[in-house]
Amino acid sequence: MASQFSGMATTTSLESREGHCAMRGSCGKKSIFGTDLPCPNDEPATEDGIDRDLLVSMCGPEYAEGPTCCAKTQIENLRDNLGRAEMLISACPACRNNFRAFWCTFTCSPDQATFLNVTSTQETMTGETAIQSVDFHVSPQFGEGFFNSCKDVQMGAANAYAMDLIGGGAKDYSAFFKFMGDEKDMGSPFQINFPPTPPPEFTPLDKPTRNCYDDDLGSRCTCVDCPSVCPQLPAVPAPGTEPMCQVGMLSCLSFVLVLAYSLSLAAFLTGYFTQLTLRKRRERSYERVALSTDGASESYMSPRTHTRGLVGASSLAQHFDGDESTGTHSDSRNLGRGASLLDPIDTVQPRQYRLNTALRRVFYRLGLVCATYPWLTFALMFTLVGLLNIGWKWFSVETDPVRLWVAPDSESKLQKDYFDEHFGPFYRPEQIFVTSAPQSVGSEGNSSLSTTSERPPVLSWEHLEYWMDVESTIRSLRSSPHGYTLDDVCFKPAGPEGACVVQSIGAWFGNDLGDYDPDTWEDQFLHCANSPGAFECLPDFQQPLSPEYVLGGIPRAEDGSRRLLESQALVINIVVSDSLDKEVQARAMEWETTLKDYLLQLSARIGDEAGLEIAWSTGVSLEEEINKSTNMDVKIVVLSYIAMFFYVALTLGNGSTVGRDEEGVISSLSRWAQNFPKLFKSGIALSSNLSTDSRNNPTFFPRLPRKLFVGSKFSLGLFGIALVILSVSSSVGLFSMMGVKVTLIIAEVIPFLVLAVGVDNVFILVHELDRQNLLHGPNATVAPNYGFTTPMSPTRSRSQFDPSQSNEESVDAASMPLFLSPEERVARTLAKMGPSILLSTVTETVAFALGALVPMPAVRNFALYAAGSVLLNAILQVTVLASALVLDLRRIEASRVDCFPCIRLPSRIALLDPPPPGSGLGAIAKFIRRYYAPQLLRPEVKAGVLFFFTGLLAASVISIQHIKLGLDQRLALPSESYLIPYFDGLDNYLEVGPPVYFVTKDVEVTERTSQQALCGRFTTCQELSIANRLEAERKQKASSFISQPTASWIDDFLRWLDPGQDTCCRVRRKNPTQFCSSRESPRICRPCLEGHDPAYNITMDGLPEGEEFMMYLQHWLESPADESCALGGGAYSSALALTPAQDAVVASHFRTSHSPLRSQEDFINSFHAAHRVADEMTQETGVEVFPYSLHYVFFDQYAHIVAITQQILGLGLAAVLLVTAFLLGSWRTGTIVTFTVAMTVITVMGVMGIWGISLNAISLVNLVISLGIAVEFCAHVARAFMSAGSGLANDHPAGQKERDERMWTALVDVGPSVLSGITFTKLIGMCVLALTRSKILEIYYFRMWFTLIISGALHGLVLLPVILSFAGGPGFPLQEADEEWMSHAIRTDYEYTPFLADDDSTVSD
Repeated sequence: MASQFSGMATTTSLESREGHCAMRGSCGKKSIFGTDLPCPNDEPATEDGIDRDLLVSMCGPEYAEGPTCCAKTQIENLRDNLGRAEMLISACPACRNNFRAFWCTFTCSPDQATFLNVTSTQETMTGETAIQSVDFHVSPQFGEGFFNSCKDVQMGAANAYAMDLIGGGAKDYSAFFKFMGDEKDMGSPFQINFPPTPPPEFTPLDKPTRNCYDDDLGSRCTCVDCPSVCPQLPAVPAPGTEPMCQVGMLSCLSFVLVLAYSLSLAAFLTGYFTQLTLRKRRERSYERVALSTDGASESYMSPRTHTRGLVGASSLAQHFDGDESTGTHSDSRNLGRGASLLDPIDTVQPRQYRLNTALRRVFYRLGLVCATYPWLTFALMFTLVGLLNIGWKWFSVETDPVRLWVAPDSESKLQKDYFDEHFGPFYRPEQIFVTSAPQSVGSEGNSSLSTTSERPPVLSWEHLEYWMDVESTIRSLRSSPHGYTLDDVCFKPAGPEGACVVQSIGAWFGNDLGDYDPDTWEDQFLHCANSPGAFECLPDFQQPLSPEYVLGGIPRAEDGSRRLLESQALVINIVVSDSLDKEVQARAMEWETTLKDYLLQLSARIGDEAGLEIAWSTGVSLEEEINKSTNMDVKIVVLSYIAMFFYVALTLGNGSTVGRDEEGVISSLSRWAQNFPKLFKSGIALSSNLSTDSRNNPTFFPRLPRKLFVGSKFSLGLFGIALVILSVSSSVGLFSMMGVKVTLIIAEVIPFLVLAVGVDNVFILVHELDRQNLLHGPNATVAPNYGFTTPMSPTRSRSQFDPSQSNEESVDAASMPLFLSPEERVARTLAKMGPSILLSTVTETVAFALGALVPMPAVRNFALYAAGSVLLNAILQVTVLASALVLDLRRIEASRVDCFPCIRLPSRIALLDPPPPGSGLGAIAKFIRRYYAPQLLRPEVKAGVLFFFTGLLAASVISIQHIKLGLDQRLALPSESYLIPYFDGLDNYLEVGPPVYFVTKDVEVTERTSQQALCGRFTTCQELSIANRLEAERKQKASSFISQPTASWIDDFLRWLDPGQDTCCRVRRKNPTQFCSSRESPRICRPCLEGHDPAYNITMDGLPEGEEFMMYLQHWLESPADESCALGGGAYSSALALTPAQDAVVASHFRTSHSPLRSQEDFINSFHAAHRVADEMTQETGVEVFPYSLHYVFFDQYAHIVAITQQILGLGLAAVLLVTAFLLGSWRTGTIVTFTVAMTVITVMGVMGIWGISLNAISLVNLVISLGIAVEFCAHVARAFMSAGSGLANDHPAGQKERDERMWTALVDVGPSVLSGITFTKLIGMCVLALTRSKILEIYYFRMWFTLIISGALHGLVLLPVILSFAGGPGFPLQEADEEWMSHAIRTDYEYTPFLADDDSTVSD
């Protein structure tokens, strides 16, 4: 039969086929469930059996008369088939009319035989011969025009295109025609082929097509369905492509910095070497003149006295004043370099700073009270601590990620709350990535074997079979204890009786592989991947699943086509409903927990069973994993405390006066090992008349130094660490009482912070007490001079050293005893170091408290707890620790063993004269005094330091420009968390972006103007209405990050009212107020707006308003989207929020999707882009619009993070300036300290740019902490510099020399404490922190704090001394307002310790 028809086609001329048919009428069905098949017919076209009215209504006026090739039954079938398609395409007249013209011509054209060839027939159930296949010859011009008019028509509710359903997602007209022509149950009942080249006897169909951008009403489509007519928006550059000022590869700022620094360095070096050359020439000239004048005329001086051209050289020159210059110079040479610095007449009454005096008196009295009544101090302070710790009763840990990381009053948080309240919370996604297990591929090198891991494609018959069984198990999982299943908790878009949304590749196979085998599954897979809208590919929830939703890691061929069978991952999304109802939410969480447990078990065995791996997340996963107890690395915290404790215990006692004349531990052990064999030698007789060293006598046990037992401060170090723990505990109690919740970051980090800060003060106090013991302890010598100033009591009016209090006024002050009681020494220690501790504590507390300005709760709470802990720790140290110091001092002087004070060691008798008393300085202090300070203050070294740090500043500013924003969620998780592979999967495999909703508030949608501001598919909609604007933004998705069509509820609702959609909105003919269901007969129902006056049209004139609008809207929202009407509003039931009375729309949203977001920059940029679009829509339409997506609340901070950083650091530096200037008594010194602190923070920020540390709320609070701790590196040095002053004016000719001397004194005085007590303690704690398994601790705490320690030490001990030596303010001697000062000044003969002490000086070491 087929050959018969084919032969007829080849033997018949084209002219003879004009006016003839190829098929006509109906010849029965192929099966009981099939549709009528046309009969082959080569007879002339006829007018018999035609329903002319129906035909004209369907195909237009060209069929109003004349013969046709279709019968009544064919016209009716055509009407039904066109009706189903037109629900999807009717919004675009060009597509709709081209679609009708195409199928009307195919079915009814009187010249059907000229372009249609029947190629085969078949027998129907009634025994008749019917069409089995035909060739339909269509010209490429018609095909292109037809396809182009329909390719962009959208299906709003599904955020998809009509082409996905009517064309199977076709990308060109050939695929479009193929999909329509393939024989299938819900498509063509017979095969229609479209040969690319027709035989000569056929003429291809080549009718003119309508274009969507044509101006006539039968063609013109709106912007939503025809991008060509969309308004052209101003170009918005994509993030990262904005025009920037650049010079080559460098930004203009970087170029200017590099150029300025290079020119400055070159100019300095040129000037320096030029001056050096000229100076050498002058010196040679001076030597020649001196030799020729027989004895060095007074009028000639060495050029070294005029070396003002070199930076800092004035510190080497002497001050000459007329005739007295020579004598002064000579005296200074005999008395030391500092002798000429001070004039006794000028300095007998040094200038005073009352605040300094008052603070010293306060701390002196406080120290004296605490040292005199230690047990009372313990009782009072520990009672206060106990009261604060009662707050633990209200202790609470915050675990909700939103409440942790999102400010409660942030715009995004308020918008999220609004969205949740009106539309319900966002769905709870359960997402799984399935990949093949990696295969190890070895590659041999010269002598080693290296392996790399490669993942083969995941798609195979065996993998599909296994995963379909897994999905079946997941669907049947029952939770414990209530036995909920997926059907009880899933999201069902079609209503309670509908199907769950499970987006999986299994949907393409009907969730059952029973009808497929290893040979046929690939055909079905490729068919559904290319035509996801095909009926046999639709999931049970009836929304097409394109490959991007169910496949991941799809590779591309060289021509850009997708190699779907080589996909790297299967993507499964199980959508679970969420609710503000706690009971509904608990039900979902219970099932999610069951799913999580099942997936954990599955992941352990899936590799062995199927060679697969899974990465997944459930709705309960993120919060559980963030709050896992393993994230709190207890071992690291304990190890850090142990390391700190041993360091403190081993180093605190180094400066003790106990056993200073004894050998060290190593020397004692060495001597004992040498003498031990003598015990076993006989015949060795010692003369009783010979005096011998008893240390050389052999003993069974080594003679260890007393310092190891008595001088140790092991218990004091333990007590200091206990105070740190108490301060943290008390801070937690205090703020818990105030309702501030604790976070796990607080529990992990604050102990490190307070320990690093608190131990510093312990070192400073203990070191100063050691110096007091050297000066005024039991073993103190008479009037020693150790190279540092001696603190005197500012309040003791009757000093035992005051000559005025002696009965013998003739007694020489230098011969007076220097012993002071332990209480007095502790009081003097606190009097000297208390103001420094106050300075650092106030600035640190203020800086930490400024961190509370960051609105993120986790950071704000952290800042509050840190500020409270630091403040409480400082209070405990100046009270409780002072009492502990005096008790420990009494123990030492009573020769009691550390940790075992009940054991008292007897005094030893020294047989040999003790060595001459040294300075009592430790190794670090000796190094600073002899080498570091003198070398640092050399003019050429100071110049080098300034240029080095200037270069470091420039490099840091350049690096800061490369700091990125963001906080990767993976960093907040334990390193072993199963969510880390899941987030990796999101980056590597996910091909779609998150949904985004543009929410409209308080719009009067019942008014026409408001409708026109929202809609997009009617001619009178605003040109930049919300629907049109979103479609226009989708065209520039590189900058808008919008990639999917918009679900516009108002357009679908108004189209649902179209009388032409006679199966959608229907009312009873007898009672128009009563709506009809889809099952009711057309005889008793009619379209809602049939006969409406004015009539329904695309100009919106006939559309309802007011109460009529709301009446139809309520019914639309209850109507499901099904086969009878795809425009039903059931899918939009959660897109509108109505008033309780259902008489107005409170809010609505327009849903679309972002493009795939794979990095923190993408998430941040998508946030900014959505807000830009929403703001512009609000401005253009007058409708209040805001965007909402699930990730916005977490990225809201980045809209303001840079401004907040500048604000908080600026306020912090201002606070540092005020506090330091006020407490130091010098704006100049305060400014220098603030500048140094700022440079420290800038250096830390510069390292952030090169060490992978992003700017976020955590790094911001660490920058604030850096600002506070940087002050600690500077405060003690600056105060020592100010306290070593002579009152000499800054512009005094000898001012440079005086500042150098003061800086040298300050470095020797507090440098060891800053280095060992501040730098090393922090460094040890941070190095231990490097061992943590938590990436967030490693990156945002170890890296930043390690950088801070190094930067702070360099700036505080290198840069700050240099700048102060150049421009520091005039100082205030510690001896002001003290009657003892005069006798001390007389005793020391106004002489400072030499600046550059001779190596053979007795006291220089």
